[in-house]
Amino acid sequence: MRFVGYLAMGVAAALAAGQAGAGTLDDVKKRGSLLCGVTTGLAGFAAPNDKGEWAGFDVDVCRAVAAAVFGDATKVKYVPTTAVSRFPALQSGEVDLLSRNTTWTYDRDVKLGFDFVGVSFYDGQGFMVKKGLNVKSALQLNGATVCVQTGTSTELNLADYFRANKMSYKPVIYEKADEIRVAYDQGRCDVYTTDRSGLAAQRTQMSKPDDHVVLPEVISKEPLGPLVRHGDNQWGDVVRWAFNAMIIAEEKGITAANVDQVKASSQDPEVRRLLGVEGDFGTRLSLENDWPYKVIKQVGNIGESYERHIGPKTPIGLDRGVNNLWSSGGLVYSPPYR
Repeated sequence: MRFVGYLAMGVAAALAAGQAGAGTLDDVKKRGSLLCGVTTGLAGFAAPNDKGEWAGFDVDVCRAVAAAVFGDATKVKYVPTTAVSRFPALQSGEVDLLSRNTTWTYDRDVKLGFDFVGVSFYDGQGFMVKKGLNVKSALQLNGATVCVQTGTSTELNLADYFRANKMSYKPVIYEKADEIRVAYDQGRCDVYTTDRSGLAAQRTQMSKPDDHVVLPEVISKEPLGPLVRHGDNQWGDVVRWAFNAMIIAEEKGITAANVDQVKASSQDPEVRRLLGVEGDFGTRLSLENDWPYKVIKQVGNIGESYERHIGPKTPIGLDRGVNNLWSSGGLVYSPPYR
């Protein structure tokens, strides 16, 4: 009888896992829109533009997933989340995925029950100060007041760094990034700490951006990326490969502008598979076979997104660096589409 009981439990668990595996994609299709958790506003990554439309590097991941599922990158409802509210929003199903500046860590992957589907931006935590303080190194910050966002790995890294270097500090804690920027700009703290990409973005919003400098120290690894709930492998695969399609497109030199020409003429087997010319790869995700074509046509490749929102020619002004393709000396890499 005990064996029968265990067998019944195993069957129930398998059924539950099967239901979870198909759940989110079915729900998204039935709803007719993707619920994408983003920041409350971070220039270049996710913020409303002059028309009130959400735009940015992280937003493009949401758009890519919508293009893959619906063939229409506009079918997204953006849900602003804070560092505190983001994880409950994903766990409860308020959003289908998070695409915001969230660091992939052991506890978030294992303890909180999330799956990071890739690294969209390789970053590290830094410090910004006013030039007038004449500080050249973070090792000169003993006794400083430091503005930091609560509920983040940034807060923990800050404590570790000062402890390791036998320095003291006074944290000034806020929930929202915009609150920190205002507080720091108004002189309520000496130092602003967050990911260096975030510092670059927030500096553009300061009253006098040129009055601030990011110190040279990088005190942590911050692999940022989109994440979904554990237990829904099909949905995780959809989000993962929508993102990977943008990477492969740049590897293959496919852009939003030339994708139609490439689709019509390319003899590269992987390109033909990617663009739905041959093979049956889309149906394996319960999507159309040419879903990557729709992602590239409407959103572009990962390099286009980077240059459009946060690259050297934007106010954010970030060089690609380690965020370049592996073939160009960076860390960005996708598994093969085969």
